[in-house]
Amino acid sequence: MKAVRFHEYGDPEVLRVEDVDVPTPGAGQVRVRVAATSFNGVDGNIRAGLMQGPMPMDLPHTPGLDVAGTVDALGDGVTGLGVGDPVIGFLPFGDDGAAAEHVLVAAADLAPAPTSIPLADAAALPLVGLTARQALFDHAGLRAGQRVLVNGAGGAVGGYAVQLAKATGAHVIATASARSREQVRAQGADEVIDHATADVAAALDAPVDVLLNLAPITPEQFAALAARVGDGGVVVNTTVWMPAPSDDTRGVRGIDVFVRSDAAQLAELSARVDRGELTVAVTERVRLDELVTVHARAAAGTLAGKVIVLPTT
Repeated sequence: MKAVRFHEYGDPEVLRVEDVDVPTPGAGQVRVRVAATSFNGVDGNIRAGLMQGPMPMDLPHTPGLDVAGTVDALGDGVTGLGVGDPVIGFLPFGDDGAAAEHVLVAAADLAPAPTSIPLADAAALPLVGLTARQALFDHAGLRAGQRVLVNGAGGAVGGYAVQLAKATGAHVIATASARSREQVRAQGADEVIDHATADVAAALDAPVDVLLNLAPITPEQFAALAARVGDGGVVVNTTVWMPAPSDDTRGVRGIDVFVRSDAAQLAELSARVDRGELTVAVTERVRLDELVTVHARAAAGTLAGKVIVLPTT
């Protein structure tokens, strides 16, 4: 089968399409015929060798943390899944990923794929959808009637966060650029602040209960935003290089999010898609042999939106 692999850490050019053996599932595993994987920012950091401490792995390595596809073979002891079932999953960091024609996945990590969208497009959901869900509900405990600021709502995680927060009954304030303003409003934001032209902290007309930061802002900007979180509120942060600020005197908690695979939560997100409550946005579809270009564009800061990768060359 064809798979993208890198044998050493480095620039995007270390990625190569290679012929490798079709894997055989072990106990508790299934083999998935890949319909698509997706590109996530962390893929570039892993390839560049920036995540060797928290995410050790053997080389050569196949990237692709998201998978959408159909069950192709079952390992011993697998129940509840059958050959041909459409599934999605968020693969463990360090395991070989889904930038290939087939991938092995623990059966426990898979959820039913949404049926209302093309199967390949569903690869845009797992990692970013779970990040948004876990940030808002597992960590922030967001509930109806609260005010939430989604800083960086124009990105993939931000789009899901806006939709999920709005569906919960929260008042959603989002930051976005002129390019993504209308998209963010369509996803349900009650207010949109253009972070390129306005001081976001000063533009808030009242404190928020939850601040979800998804943007690469400065520590000074982060502190100013955190100061606009009301007493007893929560600051949730996905930019792991800069810790979320806390304020013990006001009871404001700072939480740094590290997304985890959760098949039950992923099944819930899939069901939301099929009920029309959650829109999966795909900006671009590329082939396996174009993945090196996607990594290069991401490194140059010119990649926008969610890109899925199809197992064709």
